[in-house]
Amino acid sequence: MKVKVIAEIGINHNGSVELAKKLIDAAALSGCDYVKFQKRNPDVCVPEGQKDKMRKTPWGEMRYIDYKKKIEFQKKEYDEIFKYCEQKGIGCFASVWDNDSVNFMKQYGDITKIPSALITDLDLCRNSRKQFKNLIISTGMSEEKEIYDCIHSCSPDVIMHTNSTYPSPVEELNLSYIKWLKDNWSAEVGYSGHEYGLVTTFAAVAMGCTWIERHLTLDRTMWGSDHLASVEPQGFMKLVKGIRDIEKSMGPGGPRVCLGSELDKRKSLRK
Repeated sequence: MKVKVIAEIGINHNGSVELAKKLIDAAALSGCDYVKFQKRNPDVCVPEGQKDKMRKTPWGEMRYIDYKKKIEFQKKEYDEIFKYCEQKGIGCFASVWDNDSVNFMKQYGDITKIPSALITDLDLCRNSRKQFKNLIISTGMSEEKEIYDCIHSCSPDVIMHTNSTYPSPVEELNLSYIKWLKDNWSAEVGYSGHEYGLVTTFAAVAMGCTWIERHLTLDRTMWGSDHLASVEPQGFMKLVKGIRDIEKSMGPGGPRVCLGSELDKRKSLRK
């Protein structure tokens, strides 16, 4: 099965459609299958105690709720983004953070994702399952009972293992949990990585993950919460090439036979 690769743009566009298009260009050039954004209604998602807190931003100091609204794309922007993705030949969808966003994003396609932060919101999970043909969940920051309840509430098509620390400590990735998911659930299993480097993401592919997601940025030093744990365009090209090479290398399995170039070497070295 071909591994699906998602370049998560998330909020790394910093509210700029032009920056979003540059990130889409990078994902398409790398050979990704999808780009993914994040959709929120800030009035619903931002806790009341956080809304009026002041925050320093590239646009000056402002209330946190005003900052979140400033970087949130609406219909005009998403119409332009989805049209651009269609021109570039790459799929596009968004994680949904509230029911308003579920109802908004269903006009754009048949796939969505419940982020790790919200898999305990079972009403959101059930509504997302009802509205979308393809549903992905991520399991970060969760205990097993929370994951169990989420899966039983919405029967996701893809369950993604992840560590929700940005960036994630390698020693806390617990990639062996991938096997647990594969042994215990009939859904496809994926991996959403937030660690530095690509090696552990390659390991997830070799362990059988059929969906891979990494955050994409043009520059890891840019302002914003997710850039540091993201992968730059050159790294994304290495990521996709590495995944495709792993797919090619898996082969048919046993019993062993000599294949291709090995046959000539067998003739020259064996009596």
